[in-house]
Amino acid sequence: MSEKLQKVLARAGLGSRREMETWIDAGRVSVNGERAHLGMRVEENDKVRVDGSLLRQQAIQPSRLRMLIYHKPSGEICSRNDPEGRPTIFDHLPKLRNDRWVAVGRLDFNTSGLMLITNDGEVANRLMHPSQEFEREYAVRVKGQVHDAMLDSLRSGIELEDGPAKFERIVDAGGEGVNHWYHVVIKEGRNREVRRMWESQDIVVSRLIRVRFGPVVLPRNLPHGRWREVEGKELKQLLFNLGMDDKAKQVKTVQKPREAKVPRKSRRVKPKR
Repeated sequence: MSEKLQKVLARAGLGSRREMETWIDAGRVSVNGERAHLGMRVEENDKVRVDGSLLRQQAIQPSRLRMLIYHKPSGEICSRNDPEGRPTIFDHLPKLRNDRWVAVGRLDFNTSGLMLITNDGEVANRLMHPSQEFEREYAVRVKGQVHDAMLDSLRSGIELEDGPAKFERIVDAGGEGVNHWYHVVIKEGRNREVRRMWESQDIVVSRLIRVRFGPVVLPRNLPHGRWREVEGKELKQLLFNLGMDDKAKQVKTVQKPREAKVPRKSRRVKPKR
């Protein structure tokens, strides 16, 4: 496996990735005795020198692939910085040293639910690529009178301003009046696509929750604003589904420790008087 040279240098604690790019461009870095260049990738056995000093081998080893399930609440943005000062999903994530989290797709400000977040840009890009056709499932609460003809149109396909769109499946999840829910499935991630599709039928979406992305389901017991690590067999299987066998084989499948039993408190015997 290989990584971009500037990422390896940043992980070694020499500076930011952008700063490392200037070092590479200035000729301060060499790989296997040759001057490095921007865009270069290195592997574990490569000899990297900075200003003539050999970089320790541990620094070249790629960082452990991590993935999180994050339960995004409404009222958060998916960007790192916001001119309006609104809260961002990255405020709640664990800190990484010389690495960064990458969000897999986005949810708009008023949408809540499942987000996948990883420190591996290649994995993030593969998850979002249209060729994967990963399903996105949403729970939708709607306002308005929904007729069968509307549902047929949404299933067969409608025309939006940025092209045709359709729901792969629509399931009536019950409810009455302004509290009627549907579960819908799409295979794309266009901006506000689910909301715009319902709006094309003069139906207002009052609440929208993403409950599934591909094979990953939002855990019922995961509170808003909290995250859970995807590890072991779960992560390995997801990588195999993405066709990333090399990365999958490097994932360790550690069996979860058994829950420790708390010893029962001995009953206190009152002394006889």
